[in-house]
Amino acid sequence: MQQNRQQQPAAAKAPREAAAQQPAAALVPAAEDAAHAPQEQPHRRPRRPRQKREPAKPPIHIAFLGGLNEVGKNMTLFECQGDMFLLDCGMAFPDDDMLGIDLVLPDFTYVEKNADRIKGIVLTHGHEDHIGALPYLLKKVNLPLYGTPLTLGLVKGKLKEHGLLNKVKMNVVNPGDTIRFGCIGVEMIHVNHSIPDAVGVAIHSPAGTIVHTGDFKIDCTPVWGEMIDLGRFAQLGKEGVLALMADSTNAERPGFTKTEKMIANSFESMFRRAENKRIIVASFASNISRVQQIVDCAVKYGRKVALSGRSMVNVMSIGVEMGYLHVPEGVLIDIDLIKKYPKDKIVLITTGSQGEPMSALSRMAFADHRKVEVGPDDFIIISARPIPGNEKSVGNVIDELMKRGCEVEYGSMYEVHVSGHACQEELKLMQGIVKPKYFIPVHGEQKMLHQHARLAYSMGKRPQDVCIANIGDVIELSEDHMKRLPGAVPAGNVLVDGLGVGDVGSIVLRDRKHLAEDGLIVVVCTISSEDGHVVSGPDVVSRGFVYVRESENLIDDAKDLVFSVLEQCADNGIHDWGTLKTSIKDSLSHLLYDRTRRSPMILPIIMEV
Repeated sequence: MQQNRQQQPAAAKAPREAAAQQPAAALVPAAEDAAHAPQEQPHRRPRRPRQKREPAKPPIHIAFLGGLNEVGKNMTLFECQGDMFLLDCGMAFPDDDMLGIDLVLPDFTYVEKNADRIKGIVLTHGHEDHIGALPYLLKKVNLPLYGTPLTLGLVKGKLKEHGLLNKVKMNVVNPGDTIRFGCIGVEMIHVNHSIPDAVGVAIHSPAGTIVHTGDFKIDCTPVWGEMIDLGRFAQLGKEGVLALMADSTNAERPGFTKTEKMIANSFESMFRRAENKRIIVASFASNISRVQQIVDCAVKYGRKVALSGRSMVNVMSIGVEMGYLHVPEGVLIDIDLIKKYPKDKIVLITTGSQGEPMSALSRMAFADHRKVEVGPDDFIIISARPIPGNEKSVGNVIDELMKRGCEVEYGSMYEVHVSGHACQEELKLMQGIVKPKYFIPVHGEQKMLHQHARLAYSMGKRPQDVCIANIGDVIELSEDHMKRLPGAVPAGNVLVDGLGVGDVGSIVLRDRKHLAEDGLIVVVCTISSEDGHVVSGPDVVSRGFVYVRESENLIDDAKDLVFSVLEQCADNGIHDWGTLKTSIKDSLSHLLYDRTRRSPMILPIIMEV
């Protein structure tokens, strides 16, 4: 080591000595030669070929026209690069405060505005909240329909009722098929639900793939068909999913939804208990799997089956015709023939599980059914869970049936119903296998959507990657963002009352509510066309306010008040009818409220002679 250290200075000195022996010109060129000396070029790195930037992928837009912050009325519009398609077109049942309303439809304004760009309507399954509004939309815009065989079979019946059967193109698709709408491909994926032939969809677009579950649950032992195609959902998750839109109906319910086959055991035990009674089962008309289990039990116990309710008869006829419902020959009889058989040999399958006022079961409960009278010899099973908002109506029907001596079994007492929607663990499983970048809960009230969002957070989703939207919102999705676009598209409720569609609005409903709560007072009088003084009357007519014969003093005081108001206006030269009516309303409303603490609708009718 010491020897090396001594040699190092000598080695360092050698170059210096060599440089000292060189002539000066060799070290620094002369000024005149410098111009001709070769200049040392600066070192430059070789240029890399410029990489072409890939153009940004176009975003996809989702316009929610229904199905959010409500149960029913499901309808969503997807758009990418000008190509559009609709997913479902459903209706909803009216709320209790929608007096006289038959159906509630989505607002079709935005669809009509973009009708020339919409390529078609894809249907996930045949429930009313997904297909019920189709006839009303197709009367305005003619668009092709795409759905599974049973779904289109049910739609066919609806279109026939509305005179549209031969005017609309219907395209049958099956799970595994992909429909092309310009730059968008819609792949159908088999799912389990409370109706056969239900599908979810994978929407393949330049922006990425969006998975929409539709209404679904995970049933390993379905009554009809195979279990949900979890393999395809998982494969899509491996390939990369931009967003997941998932059913939120049961997001508040923990655990797993029970299998439909569990109901068979419940029906078995109830048929044995009701061996000496007529059995009446109320269920959703579209729940073909449930009806099949009832029919199977009826066959086993030697009973005939009759159907009650127009929708039940229609759906079951389609189910039998298309092979989704198997009824042995001689088992199904017309409802007019049920009196020819002993009661303990009859099973009556009916509508009305939601307590609808005009349904078959409600008419039976209130002794308004023309063909069926219920009593102590009837064993009634309500095989459905009340839709949120229908609990009171269902309770009223059950009470009336029990007053008539019927034995009634319903969902909260025995396992006579299982849901067709996924509970929390199934929803988490779906998120886990799809692995979406963004998550949008759909199909449910606000509390359901928020609970579903909380499940996503528990699975590791960040709040900025979850969107709780409202109807009318338009969401833009791309690889690098999910955002709500400013402004909203027209969306809301269109009310159907009889043959009128949309002619009943908030003002009419407000008047109906006013009439229902406080009644009506009609004031009729005749005045002179010359001086405005009262010629005859006034007469006061009460409807829904007070019973006139028991309130004669109040009615007389009302007449006197109206007379004095009209005379005072005549004395002051006031002849404008608007002013006269307003004066009558104001004065009379104060009198009636002071005397009764009620505010009836006041309708003045003034005639001039």
